[in-house]
Amino acid sequence: MVLLKAEDYRRMPWKNGGGETTEIAVVPQGAGLADFDWRVSMAKVASDGPFSHFPGIDRTLAILDGNGLELAFGNANRVFLDADTDPLPFPADIAVDARLSNGLVTDLNVMTRRGAVVHRVSRFEIDGTTERQAVGSPTLVLCHSGTLAVETGGVGVNLSALDCAQIEASPETSIRLSGKARCFVIDIVYE
Repeated sequence: MVLLKAEDYRRMPWKNGGGETTEIAVVPQGAGLADFDWRVSMAKVASDGPFSHFPGIDRTLAILDGNGLELAFGNANRVFLDADTDPLPFPADIAVDARLSNGLVTDLNVMTRRGAVVHRVSRFEIDGTTERQAVGSPTLVLCHSGTLAVETGGVGVNLSALDCAQIEASPETSIRLSGKARCFVIDIVYE
């Protein structure tokens, strides 16, 4: 298990130049926007506009903070996301326009290379202790708010808001989450 501290995350410009992203983790390590297998990041969205286009990439978006964001997929489908809606998976190589509901939002963005890697993002409210089985390798646990202890295989780390634990364990390994926190569990699976 590796502890990824919020203050150590790498900051970089969006692919379309419209803002800045905070990279939590990427594989291979140090990969750029064109050659990652998977990537987990956060971004502040301060204005309406199109999402960056990533050929061959699948993405999941969740709102961490702010009043929400409406996504328009092409000319037809519109979806509203806020901090209480489930994470939304969609292809990153289709046209998507975003419109802020009422001010800045911060989002969580998970991307994987289609045909090589798949992912699943789940949000949990922890109040006490719960256990879940690892599905991916790796499995990442991002503490959105509160504090969270993460334990597996006799190893543990303590997470504060926006810290992340990256767990390199075989699927079906038990992960214990303890504390009072809102968190996201991100399972990465190589095909």
